[in-house]
Amino acid sequence: MFKTNNFFTKKKLAAFSAIVLLSLGFSDDYFQASKNLDIFSALYKELNINYVDDINSSKLMQTGVDAMLQSLDPYTEFVPESEMEDYKMKYVSTQYGGIGTTIQNRNGRFIVAEAFEGFPAQKADIRAGDEIIKINEVPLKNRQYEQVSSMLKGPKSTPLKILISRPGVAAPIEKTLMRAEIMQPNVSYWGMLDNNIGYIRLDKFLENSGNEVKDALISIQKNKPAGLILDLRSNGGGILQEAVKIVNLFVPANTKVVTQKGRGAEKSYTYMTYNSPLAANLPLVVLVNNRSASASEIVAGSLQDLDRAVIIGQRSFGKGLVQQTFNLPYNSLVKVTVAKYYTPSGRCIQALDYTHRTAEGNVEKVADSLISAYKTHSGRTVYDGSGIYPDIFIKPVKYSPISQTLASRYYFFDYATQYRNQKPKIADPKSFRLTDAEYAQFVNYLSDKDYNYNTRTEKLLSDLKAEADKESKLAEIKTEYEALKTKVTVSKKNDLAQFKSEISRILENEIASRYYFQKGRIEQAFKHDEEIKSATSILTNRSTIAAILHGEGAYKSIGKPAAGFSASAIDKSE
Repeated sequence: MFKTNNFFTKKKLAAFSAIVLLSLGFSDDYFQASKNLDIFSALYKELNINYVDDINSSKLMQTGVDAMLQSLDPYTEFVPESEMEDYKMKYVSTQYGGIGTTIQNRNGRFIVAEAFEGFPAQKADIRAGDEIIKINEVPLKNRQYEQVSSMLKGPKSTPLKILISRPGVAAPIEKTLMRAEIMQPNVSYWGMLDNNIGYIRLDKFLENSGNEVKDALISIQKNKPAGLILDLRSNGGGILQEAVKIVNLFVPANTKVVTQKGRGAEKSYTYMTYNSPLAANLPLVVLVNNRSASASEIVAGSLQDLDRAVIIGQRSFGKGLVQQTFNLPYNSLVKVTVAKYYTPSGRCIQALDYTHRTAEGNVEKVADSLISAYKTHSGRTVYDGSGIYPDIFIKPVKYSPISQTLASRYYFFDYATQYRNQKPKIADPKSFRLTDAEYAQFVNYLSDKDYNYNTRTEKLLSDLKAEADKESKLAEIKTEYEALKTKVTVSKKNDLAQFKSEISRILENEIASRYYFQKGRIEQAFKHDEEIKSATSILTNRSTIAAILHGEGAYKSIGKPAAGFSASAIDKSE
């Protein structure tokens, strides 16, 4: 290996930079970029040399990079080498070496939240609710979540010794198991529902998701289904090309699915279908909600624009931005928003405008006045700027404060753990029900638990008291105030009876998952799922689905997004 003279190297770099600038015609953009990089480099150097206290130079640089990217959009991000594996699992593939569990950190205690069916943990009878005390003789108490997660993972076929504590069992239980290749599927469930309706639930658009949907569809078609439900609810997206493959299962070759438009021609591209469809004429419903984003919206929006599927649910998230990754030195990378995508009708469904921020730096949704109308293939009206608006809107489920409190304090989870450890088996998930006596046992279980919460009425009463006190009128209304407060307290005590049906459904679902895992959780929820009920009703009535897709009668157009809509929070995904 030879060494270069540092002085001459710098001269060559300077000369090269000058040549580049000359070739670009002294572009002002490139000059400003070069100038600002010089300033940033000099500033970083001076801080490291002269700042009064010791500086963690890596952390300082990370802070600068993060702040710079935060001024753009939440999807443009820097990934250092230390986070590369987590990035790949989140955005590329969920394949890793481990035992097949998810864990909760409860104040320094690590509880198994779920054991995936067919993987080492479940095969070794490690259950949801078990507390992991030690891994390979190393105590876990008060460790960081990332540390414990890393300890559970490792190369395939390597041994792992785990000490667990199980509620209701006095002595700790030791398990020795071998790590395996864990590959969570993109399609978490497929099968047949009532009325001979096929159902595919797609959770993400990572590697091989198109083939997984294809395989599920081939199996479903053997039953000669009357229709198909493609469930994209809470699917945050993933790889754009996988979305194109999935649309291609239902529409002919050489059909435009999505167009991405960037700053230049090299970032602009139209994606077309290229194969003959597997199910060109199968009646199709796509389910979405406000956590269906990006690739999910490409599938739903394209099939809606092509009048190939009826969209049911709630308005989708509204992410019409495309990211591309670029490798950086030292095994790091940056994910950059390079384009916006447009459905076949020409609409971009991006809901938040990151380019034009307020004076305070806040991001706002696309203004209602800027939302434009577009036409589907058969002439139905659709709109841009606010996600995919469903053809049939279903009011989202809103849980009562008592249910939310019981869930947030893990009382559903912990009671399901106790139930599973006391009962070796239950009915199949589709028919499992809690009896009145079993619900009474759950109420008794809560008798010594703290599940107090403040209702909206109590907050209003508290505000009333505060205002009355400010205006020196509290004494005048004290009797009425105390009477109202007492009524609210009595009403809260009746919540376990008033919301029995809702609480039972949540508890039944949690219990079913302990015996039948994720599949059981999904199947148990079918009977209460309003979107699936609506989809089944539509798919069993060919005239209704035709009327919707051809804009006939009551289904002539799709409603314009309501004013004041704002997308709800969603994890960063693409």
